[in-house]
Amino acid sequence: MNILLPRVLRTFYRKEPISSFILTVGAVDAVIGGVGQRWSLLSLGLLIATLSIILRWWQVQKSQPILTEDTPRRYLPPSSTRTPLPQLTHDKSRR
Repeated sequence: MNILLPRVLRTFYRKEPISSFILTVGAVDAVIGGVGQRWSLLSLGLLIATLSIILRWWQVQKSQPILTEDTPRRYLPPSSTRTPLPQLTHDKSRR
């Protein structure tokens, strides 16, 4: 068996434990139904496995943020048409 496969399965199971558990239950039901020639159990297992894949896809889609480009809010006009204010100096003679 490939060494990479258990690592991949472990990371998927840790990310989404509920949908991974449902997928495992569906896969086991499908295998038992296929080996035992119980077509209703096979179809139920395939249905459960498919629903868990759809659930995982929905959770991944929901967790991705929607990228919106917000324009910055500007409180001052982009360019000043007035002349700049003069420099303030401290004159001791004004007292």
